[in-house]
Amino acid sequence: MSTTILHRRTRIVTLDPGEDIAALCRPDDIAIRPEADGWSVWFVGDDGALDGYDEPYPSQKEALWAAKAAAEFASSGE
Repeated sequence: MSTTILHRRTRIVTLDPGEDIAALCRPDDIAIRPEADGWSVWFVGDDGALDGYDEPYPSQKEALWAAKAAAEFASSGE
C-alpha cells in the first residue's frame, strides 16, 4: 500500500513493488518505488509522462532524501 508525505507542497508517494505510478500519482508528484536493483525516483509530468534518475538508490531512505531535495528545488522557483 502506498504512503504519501507532503514536502514543500510536493507530494512524495512511496509505492510498494509492482504498484502502478500512473494509477496512484498525479502531475507534479514524485514517486519512489523499490525495484530489483534499488529504489527508483520518478517525477510525474503534466501529461502523465515519467522522468527519473538513471541509477536507483541503494535504500529507501536515500531515495526519500533525493525526492525531498528535488521538492525543495522545485519550491524555490528555480
